[in-house]
Amino acid sequence: MLVRTKTACVATLVAGTTFLATTSAWAQAQPTMKDHFDGAVSTVTGSPMANLDVDMKHVLDAMKKLDPKLIPKLSAQEARKQPSAADGVKELLKEQGKPTAPEPGVTTKDMSYETSGGTQPVRIYTPDGVTSPLPVVVYYHGGGFVIADLDTYDATPRAIAKGAKAVVVSVEYRHAPEAKFPAQQDDAFAAYKWALANAKSFGGDPSKVALLGESAGGNLVTNVAIMARDGNVEKPVQVVAVYPMASTNLDTQSYKDNASAKPLDKPMMAWFYDQTVRNDADRADPRLDIVGKADLKGLPPFTVVTAQIDPLHDDGKMLADKIKAAGGQVTYRDYPGVTHEFFGMGNVVAKAKEAETAVIGDLKAAFGGTATGSTGAK
Repeated sequence: MLVRTKTACVATLVAGTTFLATTSAWAQAQPTMKDHFDGAVSTVTGSPMANLDVDMKHVLDAMKKLDPKLIPKLSAQEARKQPSAADGVKELLKEQGKPTAPEPGVTTKDMSYETSGGTQPVRIYTPDGVTSPLPVVVYYHGGGFVIADLDTYDATPRAIAKGAKAVVVSVEYRHAPEAKFPAQQDDAFAAYKWALANAKSFGGDPSKVALLGESAGGNLVTNVAIMARDGNVEKPVQVVAVYPMASTNLDTQSYKDNASAKPLDKPMMAWFYDQTVRNDADRADPRLDIVGKADLKGLPPFTVVTAQIDPLHDDGKMLADKIKAAGGQVTYRDYPGVTHEFFGMGNVVAKAKEAETAVIGDLKAAFGGTATGSTGAK
């Protein structure tokens, strides 16, 4: 069954699909006069940002103050030095007079795994005060296969480890353009096999391993699930793909609607793919054009999370639809008013906290626990 979560206060049944809705556990910030003015300007100009909720807008406003340059005009090396959405969160916390240090309750340890291209780091997040062996979540960060790293994407694995009472293995992988496609997918599968083989050494249970990835990481978790199926490797018990890069078609409706959205727009996505592929033929490879070319039968249960104001919105929706059409089990969660990169911002964005809580509930259910706080059902 395909489940679609919307932020509201009722649940209805329409055309055989369950629409579950909840109110957020965290209240949103109150809009300022500037928020109202900016919203009016965006509406008049037809900007997709007119639909921003106030929490998300405050993060993007803070990020704008850091003066990020246009990534498509930069080299990969220059792009990696630009302020990230995570930096925007820290800037907003400073403005609010709140601490920017990582949330306590989780201990980290750096390790490494071997790939065909050499050694890559992993960071192990272990929740404090729990007894091993614990379930394991193998996490892959975003960044279009080109930018970002384990430090940039610290908030999500930390929140998942603490909330799901699981060990999270945050994976680094080779980046383009130095390592072209499919180096990223190959590394991702090598890291998954490493996590299965070494789970006991870091307090994990190798029989309870899930996958979670954001953006480019959403592509990687889907590919790892496919490669595990085809390679006769133990399947993950759950796969969570958050606004995944699942298609090389940059002409979907969400690309048209959100061509100038922030922090991710259409020119940035075109730049990421240009940096990643070896040639144009790679764009038709099923590992990149997942929704167009990949065999999605026989996969583990999936949760797919999308944001309304995101060029990749339709990538995620199509992925959920095609897994369901292939006979798979899918929970689809769509969040209005937020943008790409909202997941992991639970300390400043109410809908991010809602999404994180829902995903934690799905993971707990997959691990055999209680899906406390889940806003959807499978």
